[in-house]
Amino acid sequence: MASASPVQAAPAPALPAPPPPPEPALSPAVTAPMTLVAPKAAKTESRAALLLPLSGPQAATGQALSNAAQLALFEIADAHFSLIPLDTKGTAEGAAAAMGQAMAQGADIILGPVFSFEVKAAAPLAQEHMLPMLAFTTDATVAGNGIYALGYLPGPQVARVISYARDQGRRRIAVLARSDEYGRAVADASQLAASSLGVDLVAVEFYDPAQTDFTALVKRLAARRPAPGQKSAYDAILIADEGVRLRNLSSLLSYYLTGGEPPRLLGTLLWDDPRLVAEPSLIGGWYPAPPSASYEAFEQRYSKAFGPMPARVPGLLAGIAYDATALAALMARQGRGEYSMEALQSPLGFLGAGGLFRLTPAGLAERGLAIREITPQGAREIAPAPATF
Repeated sequence: MASASPVQAAPAPALPAPPPPPEPALSPAVTAPMTLVAPKAAKTESRAALLLPLSGPQAATGQALSNAAQLALFEIADAHFSLIPLDTKGTAEGAAAAMGQAMAQGADIILGPVFSFEVKAAAPLAQEHMLPMLAFTTDATVAGNGIYALGYLPGPQVARVISYARDQGRRRIAVLARSDEYGRAVADASQLAASSLGVDLVAVEFYDPAQTDFTALVKRLAARRPAPGQKSAYDAILIADEGVRLRNLSSLLSYYLTGGEPPRLLGTLLWDDPRLVAEPSLIGGWYPAPPSASYEAFEQRYSKAFGPMPARVPGLLAGIAYDATALAALMARQGRGEYSMEALQSPLGFLGAGGLFRLTPAGLAERGLAIREITPQGAREIAPAPATF
């Protein structure tokens, strides 16, 4: 079990600590000092309301996230921290009602809800009473003014994989993205990354996620001729999709892009699917993901306590529920149960189930991501996540 590393001031805490016994791991993310803000008044108890869909169609997801939160409670919390599970029923009305119950029970911080429409329903009451909300959503539009979106957003994923590709000499990049909200977010993030990293974004192509034949799209991409002195028009192609569409696109690219050196295929966390090894055209592709060691350790501890995670529940989502609960419990142990913005937004960050993360003033979760490569034997980590921000 990790032990506390001596520093001159309080370190950025690490989550998790493997049980038993239920003690917090305090290995610092960095050894630079972090100023603690003393609470305005001594608190004898800190209460966190956990808003989850514990009934209705999404009850299996809610129960898995509740299990992950209970794991964090066992590993990190002391007797002065209370977790209050409240059922949102997976609806906006249920989330608003659960938020009212949280207020009635004296919650100091809100963990959850899961879905964007739930967050939008519950957030106004949290903001009115100046309660921070660590929501488990990937919808960045709900973030800000004390509401934090802890989900894995596409922007940082795109920046990480494009940065790695650039470092490997891949500087001419094309993007294939769905013509939906996710695809547009990927395209926007690609433009920003290309501008800041000095990468040439050669082409951005959108397609209807409902279409099944991508031949014309890929032919159009293949028709682009390389600039004088270049062997190919693209060094890399980012495909922001998953499943059958991803396999179809990669297969067509392999067939039509035959001249010169083949471009490296890049992806997002949507590629974190063990079934992709069955598609030969994806072998060698790169995508960002949480560091393997920390996340696998979390999954093992979860399985030992509760059995295998339900197949239809995203494992990363359970890790987010763990991190939010562990962070709230650890801050309570360190005497910061008031959950001030300064404390929550520590620039040093924290080490959680998915590796290094920190909360930004914009209400987003910034994460340290590794790079994985798809091989015939499965995905392997080829570049580590950063150790510090």
